[in-house]
Amino acid sequence: MNHWIMIPVILPLLLGAVLAWLSDERATLQRRLSLAGSLALLAVSLLLMQTANQEQVQIYSLGNWSAPFGIVLVLDRLSALMVLTTAVLAALVNGYACAGDDKRGRYFHALFQFQIAGICGAFLTGDLFNLFVFFEILLIASYALLLHGGGSQRLRSAVHYVVLNLVGSTLFLLGAGLVYGISGTLNMADIARFVQQAEGDSLYLMHAAGWILILVFGLKAALLPLHFWLPRAYASATAPVAALFAVMTKVGLYAILRFVTLIYAAEADAASAFDLDLLFAIALLTLLLGALGAFAADTLHSMLAWLVLVSVGTLLAGISLASEQSIAASLYYLLHSTWGIAGMFLLADLIARQRGKLAARLRTGPPLLTPARLGALFFVGAIATAGLPPFSGFIGKLSLLQSASGPYAAWLWPALLLAGFVVIVALSRAGSQLFWQQGSPLPEPVEPLQPVRFATALLLTGSAVLLLVAAGPVLDYCLTTAQQLLQPELYLKQLEGG
Repeated sequence: MNHWIMIPVILPLLLGAVLAWLSDERATLQRRLSLAGSLALLAVSLLLMQTANQEQVQIYSLGNWSAPFGIVLVLDRLSALMVLTTAVLAALVNGYACAGDDKRGRYFHALFQFQIAGICGAFLTGDLFNLFVFFEILLIASYALLLHGGGSQRLRSAVHYVVLNLVGSTLFLLGAGLVYGISGTLNMADIARFVQQAEGDSLYLMHAAGWILILVFGLKAALLPLHFWLPRAYASATAPVAALFAVMTKVGLYAILRFVTLIYAAEADAASAFDLDLLFAIALLTLLLGALGAFAADTLHSMLAWLVLVSVGTLLAGISLASEQSIAASLYYLLHSTWGIAGMFLLADLIARQRGKLAARLRTGPPLLTPARLGALFFVGAIATAGLPPFSGFIGKLSLLQSASGPYAAWLWPALLLAGFVVIVALSRAGSQLFWQQGSPLPEPVEPLQPVRFATALLLTGSAVLLLVAAGPVLDYCLTTAQQLLQPELYLKQLEGG
């Protein structure tokens, strides 16, 4: 067995426990340990990516107990890609937080590491119950991180977030219990095999359980009509927390993708009743709602929160088409949207720091201290986020549009193009108000632009350029990943030790 598969879970868990034990007087040591852990996770994720790209699906059975009794972690191309996405995001966001934002809460670094452990565990687990466990780890950490920095607005957002996710956790247990009661297992491979062979009432109950779990994953991903917690939560969070949360919705989408391509695989006769058209319709509605929300937003942070919904709808549209090309396009767009939106949240914080009491409100304000650098970065980020050429957002959306055919293309093209136009208008208006329509200078001095903060925002926002330059090999990897996902029989054989 490849023991490196355990590291993305074990490392942040142990490091989080150590960081929680350290006192406030050792803040410098906390930062060094947290950054070292994030960089180590990045190195391990690159190793796992290389391993997954060269070999078949790898299974790690904890305690050497085989399924369905043992807990298994699974490394394939998809899980390796998601862990790498998280590791890159964590390293850069952690660097931004160490420039001073981490001082606003005593246990920031410990909670940060616990959340990374939960996210990576959710991407690697091959067991439904442990997916629930890792969901709870990342959610508990996110509850506290959402309160980082204090304030009544963050408290209200956190209360709504906690209540809704408690309901989601209850439904998750209900769905998992129903699956176990029918199939006698919670191992995803065993569940998939059972669904392929089930008939009559057992099949109908498995589909009912599946839709309950899809509902839970939809809540985590903030799909319409379960989206209302996200704009307020993301807009009120501090910059590094909001940037880290850019990957949170992808956990729910990842779980939906696993269900669509493994447990309820499209080519399995038993899954014919599991209609993906409903998910496609929800995706388009979420996409359009996010664009309208961004257009109506009155602060830059709120607008970016709504743009997260645009990316969620776009990704779900590709997943619900369930073809090699659409899934590959979605995975490429996932990289773009996760890193790009995270960078925009950091950039929004840098802009707000130079506007005094007006902060990130989209109103005519004072001239910025460093308008050239911030304006150029906002320009690149806005073009990439809106999906205009030549950056990665355009490549991802174009690939997704080309993957649709027939009636799906007739719905996807106008929805995606209309949403893109609305987003362009919203971002153009925001840029004009922030950088062109300027009033009197502030009477008091503003905080200068810190090089570390600007560098991390630049790297995340500039990932659109990197993904453009490396579009060929990245798209090839995404296509190979989609092909692997749509061959569940190979996945099942590996998981079952066949």
